[in-house]
Amino acid sequence: MVSVAEAEQGGPDMVSFRELARRLVADGVVERMSHQRLSKIAAEDPGFPPVVKVGSSRAVDYRLAVPYFRKRITRPGWRTDLKGRPPAEE
Repeated sequence: MVSVAEAEQGGPDMVSFRELARRLVADGVVERMSHQRLSKIAAEDPGFPPVVKVGSSRAVDYRLAVPYFRKRITRPGWRTDLKGRPPAEE
């Protein structure tokens, strides 16, 4: 994870959810991502990087988001309506 000192060096790289989705895919951090999915993850995961409201948009620091998504464990196809929430990570 990026330390606070590293994140503040040169200032934050704030991007909208739409731009964050585009850059995560372009940089090869994730295979696919939409701004709608980012909104859902931000609402459900307390570990998501801090979100800042800018006008009618929401923005996040790209340098904090990249390590978050690199460490994030995905479970494609996990049916929470049938199986409940996935087991907690250890």
